[in-house]
This record gives sequence, structure tokens and C-alpha cells, in this order.
Amino acid sequence: MTPSNLSRGAAMRALLSLAVGSFGIGMTEFVIMGLLPEIAQDLLPDVWAASSEQAIGQSGVLISLYALGVVIGAPTIAGAVARFPRHRVMLALAIALTLGNALTVVLPGFGLVGASRLLAGLPHGAYFGIGALVAADMLGPGRRAQGVAFILTGLTVANVVGVPLGTYLGQQWGWRTAFLVVTCVFALAAVCIALFVPAHPGDPGRTLRSELGVFRVPQVWLTLGMGAVGFGGFFAVYSYIAPLVTEIAGAAQWVVPVTLVLVGVGMTAGNLAGGRLADRDLRGTLVWGLAALAAVLVLLALLSFSIVPLIITAMLVGAIASVLSPAIQTRLMDVAGDNQSIAAALNHSALNIGNSLGAFLGGAAISLGFGYTAPEWVGAVLAVLGLAIVLIAYRAQASAPEQTLVPETAARGR
Repeated sequence: MTPSNLSRGAAMRALLSLAVGSFGIGMTEFVIMGLLPEIAQDLLPDVWAASSEQAIGQSGVLISLYALGVVIGAPTIAGAVARFPRHRVMLALAIALTLGNALTVVLPGFGLVGASRLLAGLPHGAYFGIGALVAADMLGPGRRAQGVAFILTGLTVANVVGVPLGTYLGQQWGWRTAFLVVTCVFALAAVCIALFVPAHPGDPGRTLRSELGVFRVPQVWLTLGMGAVGFGGFFAVYSYIAPLVTEIAGAAQWVVPVTLVLVGVGMTAGNLAGGRLADRDLRGTLVWGLAALAAVLVLLALLSFSIVPLIITAMLVGAIASVLSPAIQTRLMDVAGDNQSIAAALNHSALNIGNSLGAFLGGAAISLGFGYTAPEWVGAVLAVLGLAIVLIAYRAQASAPEQTLVPETAARGR
């Protein structure tokens, strides 16, 4: 039985198995942000004794190391394993994620923990990229983006449930407890993938060298730019939501996790809606999604002085930004031709570059004295620039119609 011929129940079990792994990825990527004080106090005690702010700032390197692992690992791992059966690749990646996070739990010292974060980030992009190909094939033509969105739902649900829970456990019983939970989630994902994900062939003719040919496709670069620049607008705001809540809206500290949970709810709803919208009109979803993101970021900057409008608008920001994710992933799969594995994984390299870009520019605006609402304006500019890249990409496509965009199944004559 091929993936596209699965029964509805079998397909759902397979998709849920893959989503368990993406839930774990969401936890391991974001839970560390709420535990930096605990990590700094444990791993950098001398620096903490002199200056807690400096210790926390140095501990932020652990976030960057994970993102660096994603950027490095996504194209190299996905390209190297393109010829192998994808169900076996997904199992191997889930095991690698289990081991990488287990190292974070047991390794002593700041340097070794940093190395474990780099290693844990390496399989991230390949897991999502190859998982997206499997999910798209299971649901079949006309529902490809919905399959992609289902896998990404695990990531957004992690922001609603996993990250707050992991943060609480880490604060109560030590920060390593959170990563122990993450390790268990990945172990569960590996078991579920082994049991429920059906055989899915790779492409025996593909090599890393041939997969790297994706970088010769201009439309791939433009699509990566949509994610790195346009989605960077979301991260410019998300990275600094805490001071926006406490310093601008004047709310209590406990309102910050509540806001983050509600933003995660918006992200989950937007991701699911984005899959359906992208299947109906991929171009319209990208164009109107980025335009709406820019508009709602401006609205957030104007309404953030009162906590209720801030929370409602922040939820809209999360929802609209997440509409874009399955659309960008699907377009990458369309423009890549035969280079499917590496192209699908590159989306997560682009999003992590967007994470770093948005956080850096938002922080720079605050450091220059423009205030805690400055990241919203920075994010709006990035969203507009992302929209410009979308328009340029489709205009270039219209002027070169001979460069047909074909999904993988059509490209291979299946």
C-alpha cells in the first residue's frame, strides 16, 4: 500500500506520529527561552554572582547554537539522505533528536551543553522537510499543504502546552527536567514512527551533490527570502513580547506566559487554516498573508498600551504569521523540481535565519532608544519586504513560463 492509498485512520496515525516529533522540536527550540535565568545560574555561577544580566546574556548563546545547528543540518542532512527510504530516515532523525536532547540533560559545563544544543539542532530542518514530503504524499494531490500544516501543528501546539509546561517543570525541579521531558517526547515519536509511518521510498538516484543543484534555481532563493525576511517580522515581535506586556501595557509578570499561550493558540489556528488556504490559492495566501501581517503589526504597535487589545492583536499576529508557514513550505516543494528533500528542509533554515534577523533588528531598535514598541514597526517593514519578494518571484515566473512549477509526484511521473 502506497502512502497516498492509505485508509483515513492509517494516514491519521502516521501524521500524528510525525506531529509528536514536531511537538518535541517546538519544545526543545523554545523552552530554553523561559529557562535562561536557571541555566545561567547553574552553568555560569561565577558570572551570575557578578552580574545576572551578563550571565543571562551569555546563556543566550545556547539559543543561537541551536539555530546554527538547524541552518547547517537542514540542507546537508536532507541532501545526504535523499536516496534512502523516507520512513527509515524519519525514524533515524527521531532517534538522533532523542540522543541530542539526552546529551543536554546529562552533559556538565556550559561548553558541553552548548555543543549538545548544536547537535540537537542538526536534525531539526531535515525532520520537518522530509516529514512534509511524506505527509503531502499521504494526503495526495489537492491536499498537500494540509499535510504539511498537520506536521507543523505539533510545533505550534508545543507553544500552547509543551513550552509553558516545560518552563514550569524546569523552574520547579531544575532546567534539565524540561529537556528530560523533551527527550521522552522524541523517544515516543521514534516508537510511533516505527509502528505507524508506512514505507515511503526515497530516490535512489539522488546524491548530496545533485540535491545541492537546488541552489541554482532562482525561484528557490526567492522563496527562501520570503521566509527569512517576511517571517522575520513575526520573530521581531515574538522575541520581545515580555517587555511589551509588562513595560508598555503595564501588566503583571504572570500575564506574560498567558499571552504566550494565547499567541500559541493563534499560531495553531493559523497554521491549520494556512494549509487549506494554500491548497486553494498558494499565491493569494502568500500575498495577502504578508500584507495582513504588516497591517496587524502596525495595529499592535498602536494598541499595545492596553493589555486586552495587546493580547487580542498579538493572537492575530501569531495566527496570520502561521498561515504563511505551510504556504512557503509548499511553494519550496513546487519550485524545487527533483531536489525535493533538500528544498523542503531549507524552509526551516530560512525560518531560523528569520528568527535571528527579526530578533537582532528588533533588539537593535530597542537599544537605539526607540522603545519597546519599535520591534512592531521593524516587523512591519520586514513583512512588507517579504511581500515585495513574493511579487518579484511571481513576476519572474510569469516572464519565464517555460520554467514550469511541478509538485514532486508530477515531476517523477507518478
